[in-house]
Amino acid sequence: MPLTDLTLEQLVDYRPTVAEPSDFDAFWERTLTEARSLATASTVAPANTPITELVVEDLRFSGFGGERVAGWVTRPRGAGKRPVVVEYLGYNGGRGLPGERMLWALAGYVHVVMDTRGQGSGWGTGGDTPDPHGSGPASAGFMTRGILDENEYYYRRVFTDAALLVDAVATLEHVDPERIAVTGGSQGGGIALASAALAPAVRAVMPDVPFLSAFRRGAEIATSDPFAEIARYLSVHRTNVDRVFKTLSYFDGVNFARRIVSPALFSVALMDDIVPPSTIYAAYNHLASADHAIDVYEFNNHEGGQTEQWQRQAAWLADRI
Repeated sequence: MPLTDLTLEQLVDYRPTVAEPSDFDAFWERTLTEARSLATASTVAPANTPITELVVEDLRFSGFGGERVAGWVTRPRGAGKRPVVVEYLGYNGGRGLPGERMLWALAGYVHVVMDTRGQGSGWGTGGDTPDPHGSGPASAGFMTRGILDENEYYYRRVFTDAALLVDAVATLEHVDPERIAVTGGSQGGGIALASAALAPAVRAVMPDVPFLSAFRRGAEIATSDPFAEIARYLSVHRTNVDRVFKTLSYFDGVNFARRIVSPALFSVALMDDIVPPSTIYAAYNHLASADHAIDVYEFNNHEGGQTEQWQRQAAWLADRI
């Protein structure tokens, strides 16, 4: 695997200019206010699973448009309020089966996994949340659905789901609402960045090889999907370049990073041919947080540090929440 992007020395200083809409904050305030006005109470029910040493529960909460979104809650047995880690998932994965992800619960946290609406059929064991919204012409995948209008763009719904999940988690019986962290790998890392910027209750964010930042850079240099979906779309819809990147500016991780003041731990893989390292550093180098760090995996592709990175996250998070 060769290096896919800039050298590490160049990445450390890489701080590109990314367009930010003048109404960015107003757009998201309106979006979340509308969604919260339609929200109904969350439900938690025992999951059907042979696991007995942890509590595993089926969570349903209100996301964008008041639509129900699924998740899993996995936690240690016993009373008392615990810190929580909310996890968002990689591209086209679903929440899967109950109990598939147990490490955070085994480390003493309440662990909440959000199903990504409309996804769940690319890897893993499936998802349970539909996305009941259509779109105009789009390339295969999710990146260009509704891409000519920020109000219709797919990730407006996903990021709203993510922020409202933090609302829901803060009300759970066994959660300490003052100790909420968010994390995720790849797409999940990008969703975590949005959630950390949009949900004031988030106290720490841990994006792992995060996707969904510096969209134009990614579309220009990535050699594979999902960034390549944007390039493929624009190779057909040649006159829509400016409109597409205007839409994407409302969802760019760089613009969310500028609003993140909570502690942040990133990771990056320098041989990543799916999410170019420069797109990750673009967000990292724009963080408003005074407490931030990035773990670098020089000879890894998009898998990054895997369990090694989880161990680093666990040690880092224990010092903060």
